[in-house]
Amino acid sequence: MSSGVSIIEARISTEADGWRIDRALAEAVPTLSRERLKALLSSGAVSDSSGALIRDPARKAVGGTVFTVAVPDATPSHNEAQQIALNIVYEDEYLIVIDKQAGLVVHPAAGNPDGTLVNALLHYCAGNLSGIGGVARPGIVHRIDKDTSGLMVAAKTDRAHEGLARQFHDHSIDRRYKAIVSGRPTRLEGTIDAPLARSPSNRKKVAIVPGGKRAVTHYTTLKMLKDAALVECRLETGRTHQVRVHMASLGHPLIGDPVYGRTKQAHRAILETLNFHRQALHAARLGFIHPVKSNALAFDSEMPADMQELYDTLCV
Repeated sequence: MSSGVSIIEARISTEADGWRIDRALAEAVPTLSRERLKALLSSGAVSDSSGALIRDPARKAVGGTVFTVAVPDATPSHNEAQQIALNIVYEDEYLIVIDKQAGLVVHPAAGNPDGTLVNALLHYCAGNLSGIGGVARPGIVHRIDKDTSGLMVAAKTDRAHEGLARQFHDHSIDRRYKAIVSGRPTRLEGTIDAPLARSPSNRKKVAIVPGGKRAVTHYTTLKMLKDAALVECRLETGRTHQVRVHMASLGHPLIGDPVYGRTKQAHRAILETLNFHRQALHAARLGFIHPVKSNALAFDSEMPADMQELYDTLCV
């Protein structure tokens, strides 16, 4: 490592032989997005084993070859540090595990410029943050929807970020969600293997689309409820809205889901009485190998009070 620059060696996998170099590098270095790598290629930050600069992102990759990527140190984040209460489940010098409350957005965006988990971590971590991706920020390697509650992990160091990102890329993270779905599944358990992408008819929604990114959800029915069921969903992949779209595809959308479900008449009054206005989804288990210490970590979270109350009300 030289001053202001981190050097990453990227070996192209045999599976990536013939791919565009930007795509192959993104597969080899999961902490860097394809767009970030395109920018690094264009700026002359990528070289082959002979030292020759590689600038064309469309160049074909050869499996087994090694490239050097020079990544400039992160620039300061423009997001404001804000004191927001966090439920911290585990923390050490490398990472932090949070039990996120429903309603908390993870990343600032146009509709939510502040008051997010990023703002909260900027305050809590006070400068001890991962800089992966070009901007100093909490090393969030996965997301949970605003109105989904439950467990998330964030990296404090680049090394931790890289190690966690690799595990997410390899689908070795143990992620299990509890969902209260509409209707009672006739098949009590199964696997949904259906590719997801932005809906061609509504860009604000995700849909099952041929040629989309592979998405796999394993589900098990835990308990039958009043025209509903409590289901555990184990994610093999982690696509946007995966559980919500996959369960809806079975005819069992999440109760309260304003996008992918339609509230049954039998549930409408219950949701109004309980003032429950979100998808009934909770990230209940998170397990992974510590990216620095190499020990196995696993965390469980009980359903929050609002979802527990809904469950109790729907119990037969």
